[in-house]
Amino acid sequence: MNWHVYIVLCSDDTLYTGITTDMTRRFREHARGRGAKYFRGRQPKALVYLEGGHDRSAASKRELYIKGLSRAGKQALVDAAAATVPTITTSSPLPS
Repeated sequence: MNWHVYIVLCSDDTLYTGITTDMTRRFREHARGRGAKYFRGRQPKALVYLEGGHDRSAASKRELYIKGLSRAGKQALVDAAAATVPTITTSSPLPS
């Protein structure tokens, strides 16, 4: 199974990092306030980083590594990957 590590820009301008096998589904869950307690007080604005090709173990390790980065470190990842991230935002239509 192909696991992805992702970073979502939130309504309070924080960066949330997670893993999933289906990014569109996971973004939709976050937008509905489900799946992560972090999104119960904020909304996702946009997917800003996506990295695929992991198994579950590697994705979890990479997620922990990214979560340990400073805001500047996470922003550097986001900036480096900006051209390759698919557009998923709360203003773009999400498939059902």
